[in-house]
Amino acid sequence: MKKQDEFYFDNFVECTHYSLKAAKLLQQIIENFDAKRLDEDVKLMHEIEHDADTKKHEMLAVLMKAFMTPIEREDIMLLSSCLDEVTDKIEDVVLKMYCNRVDRILPVANDLVKVVVDSCQEMVKLLEEFKNFKKSKTIHQSIIRINTLEEEGDRLFVEAMRSLHEHEDDILNMIRWRDVFFYLEKCTDATEHVADIVERVIMVNS
Repeated sequence: MKKQDEFYFDNFVECTHYSLKAAKLLQQIIENFDAKRLDEDVKLMHEIEHDADTKKHEMLAVLMKAFMTPIEREDIMLLSSCLDEVTDKIEDVVLKMYCNRVDRILPVANDLVKVVVDSCQEMVKLLEEFKNFKKSKTIHQSIIRINTLEEEGDRLFVEAMRSLHEHEDDILNMIRWRDVFFYLEKCTDATEHVADIVERVIMVNS
């Protein structure tokens, strides 16, 4: 592969590492929750999101000057944006916890955030293998795995919302967590969007 082509695939991988870093920070926040630290957690998460944005802008700067690209220019832009969206959605969870003044963690949140971390880990594998998509024997397994995790995230979201409305007596806490659960579920949706784009690129270019 030409060096200029490798840049795009390497950039994709670097972006997935930021998403995974954000997901692990979110998991740490939820598993070791301290309401007094939420303002600091927001700052830490924003630093990761900012670094991820920088990688996206690096990609676009190179793409603007490129004469030829390894895959369609539109697909590079779309995939780059969707990778950035994963990190954005993870940051949104922490922002929603902060804005809603969450003061305690509901147990099912641990299950949901684990799915988010697992999805990001699989997304790293997917994009690491993406540059070999024409001959890869494992890339489709990662796509299927991400789709399966998204379905698991949907299932946990439905259970969480049902349990919240059935057992939570504190109306304010119900409102807080309805938002947080919604944003957690959007994280796995975002990873599935990445997998869908990769799958479409493979089909078009194979």
